[in-house]
This record gives sequence, structure tokens and C-alpha cells, in this order.
Amino acid sequence: MGRFLMLLAPLLLPNLSGDIQRHILPKIIVTPNIWSGASVSNIELILQSTARQIWPYAEQSSLCTIQVDRSRTGPIVLYRRGSNGEYLVHLDTQKQYWCQYAFQFAHELCHIICGYKKGDRSNLWFEESLCETASLFVLRKMTEEWKIKPSFPNWKPYGVEFAKYAQNRINRYTWPDNLPLAQWYAQKKHTLNEDPTNRPRNVQLASQLLQYFEKDPSLWATCSFINHKKTDQEVDFSTYLLDWKDNCQTSKQKGFVQKLILSFGLDV
Repeated sequence: MGRFLMLLAPLLLPNLSGDIQRHILPKIIVTPNIWSGASVSNIELILQSTARQIWPYAEQSSLCTIQVDRSRTGPIVLYRRGSNGEYLVHLDTQKQYWCQYAFQFAHELCHIICGYKKGDRSNLWFEESLCETASLFVLRKMTEEWKIKPSFPNWKPYGVEFAKYAQNRINRYTWPDNLPLAQWYAQKKHTLNEDPTNRPRNVQLASQLLQYFEKDPSLWATCSFINHKKTDQEVDFSTYLLDWKDNCQTSKQKGFVQKLILSFGLDV
């Protein structure tokens, strides 16, 4: 099937139970000739595989195009949108570093799922940690998908590299033994907003959040409501989580956020 048909056609996706579900992914367009030799068609296949692992669980009604360009100063999804409303994602990678493409794109895709927007940055560290969680989640699921259906048949042996990439990151920023999340937060709460993109800290926290989403991937839909009440007004972390819980649509979603509130040791 041609590249453009693949971008537009509904994709058949196996879920964890083995059933087949039909989901439409966002259209992904990669700018050519800026990736040090990597072909657009191969990059798009990697990014489509990345999106397949998380987008179906996000329960997003919007299918706005995602335009992917290259950055040399770090991956980012821009606040401004393209002339046709498309999301503008920049990835800081090149060549055939497929794990890096997937890791970075999953992170920026999670920001899109979270409804990222300008405003108070006091709790941006938590959204950044959620997006690190998404990267780990996606990479581990890509390995599982590629055992059955790699993007190209001859790419199948490469599939194990995605999970290895995620595990290496977890191993590099290990969570302290027997440290409760509430204690971790109590130790760091006064400095968290100073550096929202502190990668070692965010990956450390992501390793703890990952268990919830791997046990129940449908919880990614909860992230769609995290920024509904975001404004320029500064709010503390407790209020931020309570606003998130209030925005959630189902008792299951609200229960998940409440579980996080208790895990962080917040008495609200």
C-alpha cells in the first residue's frame, strides 16, 4: 500500500486481549531530506507504530495532522499550530536511530493527548513526567507489536531494541529502594517547578507511574482532562490534581486520579 494511503486508511490494531479493533491514527507528515539519510517513508512507519501503542487508548476525537520536522536543540511540540491547524512537532534525532524517533515522538504525542497549552508552569513537571511515562510505555509495547507484526517483515529482529532502550533509561535513573512516592514528593516538592524538564527526575518518577498504565492502558484517556482548567493563575499541586479529577468524565478516571493524590501523600 502506498505511503499516503497508509496515512489515511483505518488501521487494524491488535489489543492486549488479542481482539482486533479498528482505530484511525492521526495523519503524520514528515518533512523530507533533513534526517541525515533516513527516508521519510521509514520514519513515518516508525512514528505510525509509535502512535498505535497509545493513541487508541486516548479516546481523542480530534485527528489533526501532525507535521514532523527536525530540531537540533531538543524535541518539542510547538504551542502555535500550522496554517491548517496541524500540530508542529520537532524531533532532535537523525539517521536510523529508530528508538530515539519513537521515544521522542511518544513524549510529544502525550503532550498533545494532555491538551498542552500555555499558562501556569508550576506543575508542568508532572505533565513532563507523564510524557516520559508515555515514552517508556510505547517503547515496551512496540517490542510486543513487532514480535507479531513489525513495520517491515525484515525489521522484526530490531523490535527487541525498543524495550531495551526503555529499560536502559529506567536503569540509568533508578528509583531508590523502598522509597514511598509520598516521601519522594515531600523531599522534592519545593524545587519541582524550578526545572520542569529535569530528565533524570522525570524518568525516575515515570518508572513509578508506568505500572498504572501498563496494568490498564485505558487510563491514558484520563490525561485528556489534565489541562482543562489551566490558566495563568498559579495553583499548588493539590489543586492541580483536584482540578484534574473534577474534569474527568468517568468514575474510573476520577478513581485513578484519587489514587495518585493518595500516593503523593496529599491529604485533600
